[in-house]
Amino acid sequence: MDTCAEGELRSPGELRSARWLGRRDLKTFGHLSRLKQMGYAEEDFEGRPVIAVVNTWSDINPCHTHFRERVQDVKRGVLQAGGFPLELPALALAENFQKPSTMMYRNLLAMETEELLRSYPVDGVVLMGGCDKTTPGLLMGAASMDLPAVFLPAGPMMRGCWRGQTLGSGSDAWKHWDEYRAGNIGECELKAVEGGIARTPGHCMTMGTASTMTAVAEAMGFSLPGASSIPAVMAEHGRMAAACGRTVVTAVAAGRRPSAILGADSVHNGVVTALALGGSTNAVIHVIAMARRVGIPVGAEVFEELAERVPLLADVRPAGTHLMEDFYDAGGLPALLESLRDLLRPDAPTVNGRTLGENIAGARVHLPAVIRPREEPVSTVPALRVLRGNLCPDGALIKPSAMDPGKMRHTGRALVFDDYTELKRSIDDPATEVDEDTVLVLRGAGPVGGPGMPEWGMLPLPKRLLEKGVRDLVRISDARMSGTSYGTCVLHVAPESAVGGPLAALRTRDLVDLDVRAGTLDARVPAEEWEGRLAEVRAKRFDGDRGYLRLYRAHVGQADAGCDFDFLAGVGGPEPEIH
Repeated sequence: MDTCAEGELRSPGELRSARWLGRRDLKTFGHLSRLKQMGYAEEDFEGRPVIAVVNTWSDINPCHTHFRERVQDVKRGVLQAGGFPLELPALALAENFQKPSTMMYRNLLAMETEELLRSYPVDGVVLMGGCDKTTPGLLMGAASMDLPAVFLPAGPMMRGCWRGQTLGSGSDAWKHWDEYRAGNIGECELKAVEGGIARTPGHCMTMGTASTMTAVAEAMGFSLPGASSIPAVMAEHGRMAAACGRTVVTAVAAGRRPSAILGADSVHNGVVTALALGGSTNAVIHVIAMARRVGIPVGAEVFEELAERVPLLADVRPAGTHLMEDFYDAGGLPALLESLRDLLRPDAPTVNGRTLGENIAGARVHLPAVIRPREEPVSTVPALRVLRGNLCPDGALIKPSAMDPGKMRHTGRALVFDDYTELKRSIDDPATEVDEDTVLVLRGAGPVGGPGMPEWGMLPLPKRLLEKGVRDLVRISDARMSGTSYGTCVLHVAPESAVGGPLAALRTRDLVDLDVRAGTLDARVPAEEWEGRLAEVRAKRFDGDRGYLRLYRAHVGQADAGCDFDFLAGVGGPEPEIH
């Protein structure tokens, strides 16, 4: 049914989508006819902002199984506010299944998000993510495209349970796997843990990368107040999703773009949040990458400097004892941030048009055992430490709040593995020389070498040491580890061994000195010999690569630079020609 009077021209207005839909030419005729083919009437879209709903749902992403329903809530909110929603599926990045690492595909999701928004008639976007790398990937792409964007966090799953014991995803998986390897639990018990540890939709309910990064996104101003704390299955999560739809329409009307939100102040607030939560070390890489998308040259040193001042207040596993639903009941992220107001930059803008300070004003902590008072922090050691030395001239990270405090200063002989397959094959071999003081070293696991810097940094302990009751060793790698992991794990060694970093020069039985308080990590090798070894190190060649892996290895940066592609820094790009 045509309601347009003969010869009437549609006003292009000020909406970006009007370049596709608001003209009277042959190309617009084609666009409108195809919208009508899908059953839309002109009343559905004419003069309305077009809102992309970028949905990372898939059948293989357990963290996002509820997104099939949540997207309807988002669309409802968009329609309520006068927008026209269009769902655009995007790469799911299923942390549990995608190999070799979702980190390798974070940049692909960022590219896909940017190009979806660039190539389609879109005025604003709701980004649906939460499982680890989806949050930074979506925000990196949206920041580079710079259209008004609201991030909808997936929300944590509810707590797990086994024999009346509360289970936390990830953290208790490592714990019970070690007990199984040590012979303390059997196959039946392990199967019961498998069935009890993850029982509802949502991402990890421990303070892993997912919970950390969704909280960081909220503190940076891209989510609605309190959104990141709401468990996935709660009714409030659906109401929040609809509010995201309404908010993005108002953000489009106000011209509220990521470039006006993601600045030095919002990055500062994101870092303070990650530290106060005892969050994942992966946050360092992701925040660096997000900041560099808008030209802010952030490094790990920002985290280290603030870690000396920001108390760890969230008593959530693995650094604490509780889970995310407890954190939500305790007041959630607004309550935590309000208690840290003097350490924040409260005038930073957010996507709803208010400042961060206005969004958290009046929030209160309801369970001080979960969100601790500042005079009773979860840990008195910093949440994060940057290490430097002859093994990591461009830095490495360790999480003191989740390690054995007796290993803050340690010297031991290195046991070096060149790849993860070799490590798994040899670690339980009785012929392998290892004891409580050994320093386990894995190389070839960085951004280039992994590829994709897999979460191998929590190296498995030898079975014979587990049987003796040993539960931690000093472990060093150019890999990452899950935010749900724990232990004395030195991570993100830069530059990595595969590009010629000095970790490649370390040999089994070399003495390694770790001093967490001093921030040093060194191989105790005479300087002249060390220089000679370094001169012999060569970067690895990967001549057999093809497709995305070939592009990835050719352009990915090191951990200290956020592992982004060298050609993706900055905002902007050519708008598509509509003809």
